[in-house]
Amino acid sequence: MPEQTAGEPPSAGTPPVPLITIIREWGRIGCLGFGGPPAHIALLRRLCVEDRQWLPPGDFEDGLAACNLLPGPASTQLAIFCAWRLRGPAGAILGGICFIVPGLVIILGLAALFLAPRPPGWISGVAAGAGAAVPAVAVAAAAGLLPASWRRAGNSRAGGFQAADLGAGAPGAPGDPPAGESQPGNRAAHGRWIGYLVAGGVAAATVGPWLVLVLAACGLIEVAVRTSRGRGPRSEPRPSGLPAAMLPLAAAVPAAAGLLAVAWEGFKVGALSYGGGFVIIPLMQHDAVHTYHWMTAGQFLSAVALGQVTPGPVVQTVAVVGYAAAGLGGGLLAALVAFAPSFLFVLGGGRYFDRLRSSAAVQAFLTGAGPAAIGAIAGAAIPLALGLMHLWQVGVLALAAAWLLGVRRGVVIAIVGAAGLGLLAFAAGAPVG
Repeated sequence: MPEQTAGEPPSAGTPPVPLITIIREWGRIGCLGFGGPPAHIALLRRLCVEDRQWLPPGDFEDGLAACNLLPGPASTQLAIFCAWRLRGPAGAILGGICFIVPGLVIILGLAALFLAPRPPGWISGVAAGAGAAVPAVAVAAAAGLLPASWRRAGNSRAGGFQAADLGAGAPGAPGDPPAGESQPGNRAAHGRWIGYLVAGGVAAATVGPWLVLVLAACGLIEVAVRTSRGRGPRSEPRPSGLPAAMLPLAAAVPAAAGLLAVAWEGFKVGALSYGGGFVIIPLMQHDAVHTYHWMTAGQFLSAVALGQVTPGPVVQTVAVVGYAAAGLGGGLLAALVAFAPSFLFVLGGGRYFDRLRSSAAVQAFLTGAGPAAIGAIAGAAIPLALGLMHLWQVGVLALAAAWLLGVRRGVVIAIVGAAGLGLLAFAAGAPVG
């Protein structure tokens, strides 16, 4: 394949990848992508870099790093970006749709079953069991992100934030200080890291709807610190786009209910949430359960579990919330609003991804927002655990925690196993409603 500049769609001399191929391959990943972002990234890399050699390895890694600098679901943005690199805007739109739709269809079908007014008893048992494992999944997700984020906290370069900080699973970059090594400035950087982590955790546990304000504040504090110490180019402006705009936007929570509120939930998930995955949980839980009463606490746990065990992006959870609020139309609206920013980011800014990744100001912002997002993932476990309604669910939660944190096995198996225990609890006559 002829060389092309990173961050650019194919040149006129590059044989285009047929759109039918993009539809088929991205649809296949959308159907088989169980396991969340790590699985999606592995499948995309195998397809685009290893098997078909459509993209050079460096271009793929650069695209992944850039997507992790954006709010919203990073693996979805990576799927759209790869398709954009191969076939321009048409490829991006078709590839993104084919990546998203299979999981969306499945999760909306399951939402209709799990959120029925009078679901069968065995369905309630499965939902209660699967939901009981969710707090442990949140803690395990945060624990897996901590080491890489801590290593990079003391990095003297302004670009200390890398893809691994929010779940890409990338190894440490060359030149990163070894874990635990003391270098000049590391103690102060690690101290701020701990502060950001705690702030995110406390915010997720107590003021979930306003979490985005805390993430933005942590990022802007880090920008101010690095700027005052001259760690970034003085001529480079502070991030004045989306990160700074998040503050007034997040404060403007609509008081109206109905479809406007559903659209707002989707917008927060797709355009205002750094870290993706479980960071969206505290953003949605308070509104869905307490403000608008779309769902019970137990139903919200089931929605999160469905987002974990279905293929495609974990952000699909917002479709279940939309379904609970306004039926099928609400679910589709929530998904449309949540995923639209990902398309806009790639179509409008894909050619600038290299510049985004090299921006000291953006890197500094996410050096602060990154650990706050990890803290928010862990903090989300507290309100999720408080949503458990039956004593037997606490036992399921303990087993899930042992599976995920003790022996460090897979999330999908943990939730499916917990669902099976819920089915056994129903068969034994335990309360499940």
